[in-house]
Amino acid sequence: MGAMIRGASLRGFARLVEELGGVPGEFTARFSIPPQALASEAGLVPITSHDLMLDAAARDLGCPDFGLRLAHGQDLGILGLLAPAVQASSTVRQALECAARFMFVHSPALSVGLEPDPRGRREVVALTYRKDLRESPYSPQATELGLGLFHRVAVALVGSAVGLRSVELPHPPLSPVSRYTEFFGADVKFGCPAAALRVERRLLEKELRGTDAAVRRLAVDRLAALHTDPEALTATHVRRALTQAVGAAPVTVGQVARLLALHPRTLQRRLAAESTGFAEILEDVRRDLALRYLTTTDLPLGQVAAMAGFADQSGLSHAVRRWEGASPSEVRRRVRGIG
Repeated sequence: MGAMIRGASLRGFARLVEELGGVPGEFTARFSIPPQALASEAGLVPITSHDLMLDAAARDLGCPDFGLRLAHGQDLGILGLLAPAVQASSTVRQALECAARFMFVHSPALSVGLEPDPRGRREVVALTYRKDLRESPYSPQATELGLGLFHRVAVALVGSAVGLRSVELPHPPLSPVSRYTEFFGADVKFGCPAAALRVERRLLEKELRGTDAAVRRLAVDRLAALHTDPEALTATHVRRALTQAVGAAPVTVGQVARLLALHPRTLQRRLAAESTGFAEILEDVRRDLALRYLTTTDLPLGQVAAMAGFADQSGLSHAVRRWEGASPSEVRRRVRGIG
């Protein structure tokens, strides 16, 4: 299974779509997202489908600030078990470190971090929000949702937006610039290397109002006990290697084992201990790549087949029918709301 995200990220989606005159169920069906994902925040949905749905809703409903509107109705609670650990942190720095360590619980494709100021100011740091583009394509609306929520959580923890120097987004403005400055209460720059909140460095040591060392320790221990960091799994590294290699040449377990400096039998034993196998991961990677190219590009089907590791277009067609119950062309039209 490709990268997922907790259904909590869609909190408020149905209500917002209805307010804009749309039908939530039509969007979930179009992107093969179970309808219950809009009601059960603990469930997981494919992050690519999640993000494509946000972009489509914004486009089809004529709402360019869809992501920002969705963020306005959300709070730290969408992070589930991670929320109390962040809330009980002693300082902004500690809260950010906790969020960075366990963000994979919300989605392994997303990360937050602390980086030097991209504009070179020593008294300023960047609180970054990134998506791993090896796992899923870039989505402007999902980025605005994520950074908008990041901003709301920061303000809720600190108590005000004082210290925010500016906001950075990688894409061009989707709405009038005034909409962004109204939401963030600060200058917003576009076409930047990463989505980020530029804040005064001194804010990192600001003490939080809800600090509670015992609660934080219990929350962190529970997170560590219930969730394994994907980076610690052999399957994660195999999947990453296959994502980069599929479509370039036939890939074997021996080749991937050498790349990871393992004996093939050792690699297979480790995957079995993680309740998976090489063939299963390869099938999943080919599925993700094929559906990604079908739904996010206009590439000819023959080229999609080659890039997803199929010998020919017929192989792609048989596989997509098995996965989606429809032809590649039908999947492409469905996602784009055509026909």
